[in-house]
Amino acid sequence: MANTLLNSIHDPADLRKLSTEQLPQLAQELRSFIIDIVSVKEGHLGASLGVTELTIALHYIFNTPDDLLVWDVGHQAYGHKILTGRKDKFDTNRQLGGISGFPKRSESEYDTFGTGHSSTSISAALGMAIASKLKGEDKNHIAVIGDASIASGMAFEGLNHAGVTDANLLVILNDNAIGIDPSVGALKNYLTQVKEGTNPRDNNMIKSLNFDYSGPIDGHDLPALLKELERLKNNKGPRFLHIITTKGKGLKQAEEDQVKYHAPGKFDRITGEVLAIADENLPPKYQDVFGLTLVELAKQNDKIIGITPAMPSGSSMKFMMEAFPDRAFDVGIAEQHAVTLAAGMATQGMIVYCNIYSTFLQRAYDQLIHDVALQNLPVIFCLDRAGLVGEDGATHHGVFDIAYLNCIPNLIIYAPLNEIDLRTILYTAQLGLDHPIAIRYPRGRGENLHWLQPFKAIEIGKANLLRGGSQVAVLSTGTIGNNVTKALAQIDNASLFSHYDFGFIKPLDEALLHEIFRQHEEIVTIEDGCITGGFGSTIAAFATRNGYTLKIRNLGIPDNFIEHGTVNQLQHYCGIDVKSLKDIFSAY
Repeated sequence: MANTLLNSIHDPADLRKLSTEQLPQLAQELRSFIIDIVSVKEGHLGASLGVTELTIALHYIFNTPDDLLVWDVGHQAYGHKILTGRKDKFDTNRQLGGISGFPKRSESEYDTFGTGHSSTSISAALGMAIASKLKGEDKNHIAVIGDASIASGMAFEGLNHAGVTDANLLVILNDNAIGIDPSVGALKNYLTQVKEGTNPRDNNMIKSLNFDYSGPIDGHDLPALLKELERLKNNKGPRFLHIITTKGKGLKQAEEDQVKYHAPGKFDRITGEVLAIADENLPPKYQDVFGLTLVELAKQNDKIIGITPAMPSGSSMKFMMEAFPDRAFDVGIAEQHAVTLAAGMATQGMIVYCNIYSTFLQRAYDQLIHDVALQNLPVIFCLDRAGLVGEDGATHHGVFDIAYLNCIPNLIIYAPLNEIDLRTILYTAQLGLDHPIAIRYPRGRGENLHWLQPFKAIEIGKANLLRGGSQVAVLSTGTIGNNVTKALAQIDNASLFSHYDFGFIKPLDEALLHEIFRQHEEIVTIEDGCITGGFGSTIAAFATRNGYTLKIRNLGIPDNFIEHGTVNQLQHYCGIDVKSLKDIFSAY
């Protein structure tokens, strides 16, 4: 289809020049444009296809950017970006130097609030609405939030506050019964009853919070959307519109397999079929090493429990949920609850593997300290997506965990060098630790096809010598150590370098560190986390504390937010890819 209408739209002012009769055609063109680009460039597909009509209607009815629109999470904001001046560079989405995959204030005035983590939109839009009222400005403030995100505690906090204000706030619930995985919980069941008409309308929880509730309406019915949004635009106070949509709308496969097509990778834009990876003989993803190993362990120990906040597929907790449905829990987008639920179970002698992406554990920091570490409960935290995660960018990089965990008493921190080490620590952790442990590992695949080794326990707090050398000691932690190994294999002066793998960041192997400092002339630390407060800072503090005066060079993530690109591109930017390390080592 030729993008006759879409090509004429450079901003929402152009959109408003169209007649309402032209908008369904625009919706078709916008869907086709998103499918064409994402099929080749990859990205989040299903969510944006599901809100195509809503996106058009919002920018058509409201006077954006003067009226302020906030997209929760931002997975669904591709159509928004295309209609707000970024169509011609949408093919750079999530690529190094290109536009972000999420709303970003520095990118456009139409991106009123930066998002990437869920459940922030209501609080943000309410803050904007209260500020506008205090400034005497007559504006609309719209928060678009999904049924998975609205179940999160922060969203309830925002609703609770908004209901006792006269803020000019419109909350739109995009109800498609799925986030990344299908939505879970009692609220999901409630919304299902509302949609099916089996829940009495006078028993409406949103109305009980003092919102003017309307809906549910078909979110793909443009005339109905336009009519209702026009009505709501002219009302004041807290309003709530409940719309029903289909994630992946307009692409048959995306509608039928909404989990896979959330972010399907490359696919055929005509048939919709996901393109197969050419070489199937690949090492497993780290998340699958976790998921498959957990099932093995759970078969041997009926006290083992699995918990994940809304990431059963992304974390591979789905394997345990399938094998032991009574002992594995998806608690929804509720990281705080996940951590304290794990703590409660640990008080009763259960062995709890709580799997949370590194970037999302930030949302449960108080619970980690107050409910777990302070009580010294041996919860096993499995931090997937640690380090640089690539195209999702600054909101998703797991680069702060070493720094924010390292200061917490009682907590063990471990970063495996490879898949075998991950399997080993998962086994060791369930043998009975005296403390909680955080195990951090990256997104993607390792390099070891023969990872399925017999279980063996390791000693907590011990580091390993990988190769000996005469002058410079390279201390790495986690999988970034494989870059060190490759770089050292490519230089002529490799005999100068020792390489040590510090899987345990806490407790440190101080006995070995004393040997290292006595036997070498210089120390280089390497990590795929932030340098400030990270592993290297810990080594420097050890040196100061013990009176060592050797030169210490810290390599890792610099003190700024890293944008989006491939992992290798971003490692190169940070100077920790193989080529950069080779150049650094060769200069000695």
